Amino acid sequence: MITSENLGCDVSRETLERLTRYLTLLEKWNPHINLVAKSTLKQAVQRHFLDSAQIAAFDTDPTGIWVDLGSGGGFPGLVVAILKAETAPEKHVTLIESDTRKATFLRTVIRETGLTAKVLAQRIEEAPPQAATTLSARALAPLPKLLEFSARHMCPSGTALIMKGENWGKEVEDARTRWQFSCTPHTSKSNPNAVVLEIGDLVHV
Repeated sequence: MITSENLGCDVSRETLERLTRYLTLLEKWNPHINLVAKSTLKQAVQRHFLDSAQIAAFDTDPTGIWVDLGSGGGFPGLVVAILKAETAPEKHVTLIESDTRKATFLRTVIRETGLTAKVLAQRIEEAPPQAATTLSARALAPLPKLLEFSARHMCPSGTALIMKGENWGKEVEDARTRWQFSCTPHTSKSNPNAVVLEIGDLVHV
């Protein structure tokens, strides 16, 4: 069961119902499509929903464009879309996922939860530039590659929220050989060894 307590933020009953419907669909589809690792499904609220919900709070602009790269099973993008439907209904959320089966799952959740988010079933490097004001990615690629994707899809004043594990420091060092950027690490609520990297002022060098 998903509650405000185990989600880490206070939300309405309607939002909890949407998140619960999402979880039900995830459990139904996962045996047929590898949306999340089977070993994490029983702890999905902690491992995936809480982990994803924490980044929504970093974006306080009620408008603008949020783009989630390599959305997979929808983490964090779908969770963000559900939370923003309540707190920022004018926020435009786009999920980019090249796997057509996963994209079909994402569209199914969007339809059955009444969201207005859209899905681009394209490779990140081939999708039209999105001019995102906020961009997110989780378990997708090394940071230098993510910054390459970010430069394509983020507006110059935008912020990238990148979820990384315990080796994040080395990835930041590697990325600085090719990119100039501001970076603030925030300790993850779901894993004390993981972080959300808040990245801005991105310039290729």
